[in-house]
Amino acid sequence: MTAGDGATDIVGGFAEYLRLEAGLSEHTIRAYTGDARSIVTYAGVRGIEFADLDLPVLRGWLADRTRAGAARTSIARQVSSAKKLCAWATREGLLRVDPAPRLRAPKAHRTLPDVLDADQAARAIEAAGTPAVPTAAGPGNGDSGRPTSVDRDAIALRDRLIVELLYSTGIRVGELCGLDIADVDAGRRVLRVLGKGNKERMVPYGTPAAQALDNWLTRGRPELVSEQSARPESAGALLLGAKGGRLNQRIARSVVHRAADESGGPAMGPHGLRHSAATHLLEGGADLRIVQELLGHASLATTQMYTHVSVERLRAVHRQAHPRA
Repeated sequence: MTAGDGATDIVGGFAEYLRLEAGLSEHTIRAYTGDARSIVTYAGVRGIEFADLDLPVLRGWLADRTRAGAARTSIARQVSSAKKLCAWATREGLLRVDPAPRLRAPKAHRTLPDVLDADQAARAIEAAGTPAVPTAAGPGNGDSGRPTSVDRDAIALRDRLIVELLYSTGIRVGELCGLDIADVDAGRRVLRVLGKGNKERMVPYGTPAAQALDNWLTRGRPELVSEQSARPESAGALLLGAKGGRLNQRIARSVVHRAADESGGPAMGPHGLRHSAATHLLEGGADLRIVQELLGHASLATTQMYTHVSVERLRAVHRQAHPRA
């Protein structure tokens, strides 16, 4: 296929399918669409019509991506993209036969994630709740806006809640920033979370998080909205930025990085708190399938990674403390 309207139509149609029917996140849609465009281009420059796409062409495309330096995880995603593209194109009559089912992804190198221990997690939460020292650039914690003492106190309450909720619930940073006040059931102490693929789940939180949430809603949040013009798109947002809009994920990440740096533990972002939460739940005796449900994992195999973290930590303690280790 040569470059032109035909290629554009294929990629555009695939993107529309992903958006309207597959229920994927915008990030995943962008990645899959980019891969589809790459496949169409690869075939086109070799004079191959899209309708003639076959397994050797797809393998050649993946080999080309590998030579270009793509990581194993990227190749695995590109295999998934190719399979979705070809399955869709076959259903639409753009391909006579689906060539992708025999396409295999490389096994990714599994590395155990760094986690905080319980004491480090507690110190991170305390550090997040300490008002940042103001600088000439602003409040000093990644927010721009009015660096008054009142605002710094309000932001400190918010930052403590960010770290508290991420650690106590194990939710993703995008899920956290997407929470509305209406998603909080304070009576039952659960959050209604909208996860990947627009799948909704209920996630409980504990007493410390409930206290941090109450402090934010009664003393912190009103300070950030009282002098701001109305923002309909963020009026119901649980977490706010310094200017009164819905909290940006970038700010949440900077809050976690700062708190982790001051905890004495390994450097990490929000996903590290998610790893820590899952590990501590399993070490405390939680059932693997319950942890799967709390984290919103589609596959139990993903959750099982955390059992390896726990075993490694137990082995490390054994080596350090046991006289016959």
